[in-house]
Amino acid sequence: MRDQAYNLRRKMVNGDSSPAKTIAVVSGKGGVGKSNISTNLSVLLGKEDKKVLLVDLDIGMGNIHILLGSHHPYSIMDYIEEKELDIDTIICENVHGISYISGGNGLKNIVEWQEKQIERFFEVMEYIVHKYDYILFDMGAGATKETLEFLLAMDEIIVVTTPEPTSITDAYSMMKYIYMRDQEKPFYLICNRAEFKKEGLETITRLQETVRKFLHKEIVSLGVLPEDSTVRKAVIHQRPIVVGYPASAMTLSLRTMLHQIVGGPFRPVSNQTGFLKSMRNLFFGR
Repeated sequence: MRDQAYNLRRKMVNGDSSPAKTIAVVSGKGGVGKSNISTNLSVLLGKEDKKVLLVDLDIGMGNIHILLGSHHPYSIMDYIEEKELDIDTIICENVHGISYISGGNGLKNIVEWQEKQIERFFEVMEYIVHKYDYILFDMGAGATKETLEFLLAMDEIIVVTTPEPTSITDAYSMMKYIYMRDQEKPFYLICNRAEFKKEGLETITRLQETVRKFLHKEIVSLGVLPEDSTVRKAVIHQRPIVVGYPASAMTLSLRTMLHQIVGGPFRPVSNQTGFLKSMRNLFFGR
């Protein structure tokens, strides 16, 4: 394990590898379909010959393994607390073409970690950021101090809402919460579970106008995902909808979003160690 960490640090210094793009998927409230979106976008990225890692940080409510129809006995917390465990042991690989990691319940106490625990956490981050092309973090619903520690280090943040008024209000609150700490952080917006496309577009426009008026910031729309009965069927059968129902309205809409994520408005990563540097500043500078 020490050899792994040493080699990765040497790569960072020498510039021998390119970093993964880190994307957080968040929502202001639960029940908006955030985890489904994280899972299926990850699988679609994998189908584009990208090396993708999905990290389940929805602490206490993590269900990525269910959506993927998989089970893995280890989490990040197992590595942090077990000195003899290898990093690769906590990664479940080649599930519908992607890999995933569970966070573990101990992450909810991250702001209380001792320095040694933080160092072991960074060993994991250093390892994965140079092993994959994309890392998607499925975050817990709502804004907490623990959530914010991660979000401020991400390259991109996707905010998921629905047309429900409470969901719209909570999505705005989430963006405002992050904006107060980092005014340059880019937001990308998805409206999920829209009965009609017009309804979804109106929801996105409403949020864009609100953010523009009160935060003086532009947010980019990734589009609308329709209310689709095949989503429930996919969850019941524990298969990503893009795998089980490739011709569904949901899958087709997600594919359109994928093109924006890969080659659209998303910013390139300009600083090879930006993600790791940001996280170190957040943890050690607090």
